[in-house]
Order: sequence, then C-alpha cells, then structure tokens
Amino acid sequence: MTDEVVKSDAVRPSRNYGAYQISLYVEGIKNGHLPITTTDSRLLEEQAKKQMSSKAYKYVAGGAGERATMDSNRLALRQWKLIPRMLRPTTYRDLSVNLFGYKYDSPVIIAPVGIQSLFHADKEVGMAEIAATNGLPFVLSTASSSTIEEVAAANDRGLEGGEFAGSRWFQLYWPRSEDTTISLLRRAKKAGFAVLVVTLDAFSLSWRPSDLDLASLPFLDGLGNAIGFSDPVFRKNFKESHSKEPEDDILMASRSWVDEAFSGTARTWEDLEFLKKHWDGPIVLKGVQCADDAQLASRYGAQGIIVSNHGGRQLDGAIGSLEVLPEIVNAVKGDMTVLFDSGIRTGTDVIKALCLGAHGVLVGRCVSSLLPVFQMPRVRKIADLL
Repeated sequence: MTDEVVKSDAVRPSRNYGAYQISLYVEGIKNGHLPITTTDSRLLEEQAKKQMSSKAYKYVAGGAGERATMDSNRLALRQWKLIPRMLRPTTYRDLSVNLFGYKYDSPVIIAPVGIQSLFHADKEVGMAEIAATNGLPFVLSTASSSTIEEVAAANDRGLEGGEFAGSRWFQLYWPRSEDTTISLLRRAKKAGFAVLVVTLDAFSLSWRPSDLDLASLPFLDGLGNAIGFSDPVFRKNFKESHSKEPEDDILMASRSWVDEAFSGTARTWEDLEFLKKHWDGPIVLKGVQCADDAQLASRYGAQGIIVSNHGGRQLDGAIGSLEVLPEIVNAVKGDMTVLFDSGIRTGTDVIKALCLGAHGVLVGRCVSSLLPVFQMPRVRKIADLL
C-alpha cells in the first residue's frame, strides 16, 4: 500500500448514478412514493418469488446439486474486504471502460439469461431496450424467448435515435451441427451483434433438483426456443426429418432443439478455429475457472474470457469464481480481456471483482429477480438499482 498523493484529471461524467438514492428519499418524503422494489439485495429474491410461479422461481433461483457452488460464489465475494482511503479526488468519477474496441459508460454488462418470458412479459426484447437506454451492453442468450432479429430491433429502439457502438453481444450455446452454428452466427452478425460469447460449461444440462422435483424443463414446453425455431437451417433440417414444421409439434421440435443446443458433444481448443472462421469479431469464452485454461484461450486466439461457473448452475462443488480471478488475471499477463461473472448481487461485489483485475462484470441473476417486480416503463429503473 502506498501513501502517495493521487491527482485526478477525470472529467465530469455524463450521468450521476448516485442521484438515484436521493431521488428515492425525495419521492418518499414529497409524494409518499416508496421504492417499487426493495433496495436490500438480500430481500430481492424473496420479493421476486411472490411475483413468480413456482416453476419460474425455481428455474431462476436454482442451482446444480445441493447448490454448494452458489454458496461458494457468495462466500468468495464476502471474504474479500475493502479498505477505504480518505481525502482522494473522487468528486467526479469516470466509470467508463474500453472493451474490445468499444467504450462503455460503466463496467457493468447485462449477462445472458435465458427464457426471460418466465420472469417478465416483455422478455428479452424489453431488457435489450432497457439496456440500450441505460448505456449497458446486453448479451443475448441462445436460450431466448425472443428472436435474434427482434432483440436487435428492440435494442436499437432503446437508443432513441442515438448511437451506441457495441450495444449488443450474442451468447452461443454451441450447436451440434456445423450448418446450424454457421446460420446462428450469420444471423447475429447481420443483426449487429458485436461480440460473440461462447459458453463452455453447458454442452449438456446439469442435475438441478429444483427443476427435477417439479419435472420442469421450460425448453420442452416451447419456452426459450425462439432462436432455434426461427432459424432457417434448423427449420429446414427439422422438416426434412419429421415432415412437419416446429409449430406443428412443439414437444418434438423442442426436444430436437435441446438435442441440438445441449447435445453433450465435446469440443476441443482446436475447434475454436471453426468459430474464428465464421465470426468476424471478438470471441469471448465464458466458463473459464482455471489459469491454465485462460492461457490456452489466449493461445488459441480468443480475445477475452469470462471467469464464471454459470452462477453455480452447472457443476456442484466447484470453486467460487472470485477465488480464482486474481490467479487468472496474473496468468494472462494483460494479453486478453478478463471479465467476471457468478455471484454478483451488489455494487460492492462489482468493485471487488474490478479490484482483483476484472475489466468488466456481468450481472444476471439479480436482474432476473428484478424483472418480475417491475412493470414497463418503470422497469427502466433497473440500471439505477444496479
């Protein structure tokens, strides 16, 4: 630790995020309006539970096995403590970050959360619009309730005529077949998605008791399949195999899409060449939990990684993501962008991840908990709560 005097040339930011706190007090005192959702992150999940069906809540709140990895994520974040410094030039704070050639107002990224129709009537299109309005990059999940093209249009609407380069990223659950993979990548690129996020830790579905006990797999009910069902290659292959359209047999089509997107097909580092060939832009690998894998990601040409254990939803008994973040940051030696995900609930959590070397932080589960509580257009306050 050093005691040198720090001088700042930071300019006045375009947005004062702290003003939202004062606005809550003013609304309450002047107009009698209390916050529409709790400001206590510990109570948010319980509040959301009251607004959701049992199946929807269990899906978003559940984890793999006995949820030990979910516990590890929160424990890892709580074990690191902040040491505040006084009399520093913090009047104007520049929270902006540069990621993959794009400048963002803050280091917060909306993580890919699938099947948002379970939580909110506006689905992914609503969240994509809100993210753009608030200057937050939005990552669209392959397991979306809205199509790639619908989300792109909503994201553009959120810009309200302005410009926001890199406003949307596409997360890929790597399909079994090459032709379907190529089709998804082409659609995403054509729709203006700037960054490809490839999930490495979910080639097959995990053992999730909260869903199993209710025999609830939303995909088989036709939820979260919009990107697959709207894909021309998938539709062509399905019709050739079954002599019908996906809409004619939702259960069969859903099973076919699950088999395609979560096929259990193992991929290797060498397979990344295929994605590089068909994606003209940054490729980010999500699910890295080991320094050796981080170095391999760099060696095989990825521009970034996301240190993540899927929020504890895939492998029970895994290490908390924050525990390994400093080691991974040191291992890549600044050669690639390191993002962080898993366990984030508060702004303090974001600060800790940044202090330990992350260039940006993805938030997912806490956003999903907010969605059922809000109604449009008041849902636009989500960014202020984050």
